[in-house]
Amino acid sequence: MDAKLLTYDDMAPHLSWPDAVEALRRGHRLARPQIGDLFLGPPEGTLLTRGAYLPGLGYGVKSVTVLPGNPAQGRPSVQGAMFVFDEETGALRSIVESRLVTEYKTAADSVLGARLLARPDARHLLIVGAGTVARSLVHAYGAAFPRLERISVWARNFAQAQALAANVESPLPVHAVEDLPQAVAEADIVSTATMATTPVLKGEWVRPGTHVDLIGAFRKDMREADDTLISGAALFVDCRDTTIDHIGELTIPISAGIIDESAVLGDLYDLIEGTQGRRDPQDVTVFKNGGGAHLDLMMAAYIARSARGLQEKR
Repeated sequence: MDAKLLTYDDMAPHLSWPDAVEALRRGHRLARPQIGDLFLGPPEGTLLTRGAYLPGLGYGVKSVTVLPGNPAQGRPSVQGAMFVFDEETGALRSIVESRLVTEYKTAADSVLGARLLARPDARHLLIVGAGTVARSLVHAYGAAFPRLERISVWARNFAQAQALAANVESPLPVHAVEDLPQAVAEADIVSTATMATTPVLKGEWVRPGTHVDLIGAFRKDMREADDTLISGAALFVDCRDTTIDHIGELTIPISAGIIDESAVLGDLYDLIEGTQGRRDPQDVTVFKNGGGAHLDLMMAAYIARSARGLQEKR
């Protein structure tokens, strides 16, 4: 077995957000993947395993534990690893630390959606949440949206938002805000990265032309946006197969009859092909970032290519 362990500390300094976003864009030009998910355990201690086969990239499986209570004990909430297997031989080619592949995949997924849906003149980004994902969003959006002028951060714990704003490295000014409705009303892009099970974002706060990027909800009992926003916006997802029947952001309003599956206008494959997208500058667009093993595989392939490039230089 010639698999190589690719850790966060070894590889993160050699990756770039524009390249990560481009890796996902290229990956969506390949055939659609085969995907399978497995959730085990209670909400307070979930084992999430996601597998994918993608022609041209091979096979990938990522398995992580998600324990929301861990940070209070000084431990990460998500831990695990990604295994990548060769398409031709089935050999294990690389093991990627889950923190590395998840961080770059998650933020690049959202940024790619925003690049395809947000107004090009967007100047103000609001991040709802102040955890690990929020920090990566500061970096990813800042690198991918050169016209951004400022970033605001809101969290239920204002001190946490203040700490992120004060400590994150960014060429853009980053400010903590306390009034969420006002901050939403002033933002051009709103990106939510919380562990909410009930909506934190209301449609009545969102002004015309805003792009909303929903990241946090990953189970059927989780959601971040209310029915007004979900039913009143132009709704898109990163992948139909990993969101519509799997995530509370969509399953809850569908079950209640607020929307049906046809409300989802398209996914990243449609957006990249140009068959769907923003139709009017005044539209409110919503992009549900659902993740998925195919995205992990695309990102792991980018990380492995970067590792090979470093090795060749030595």
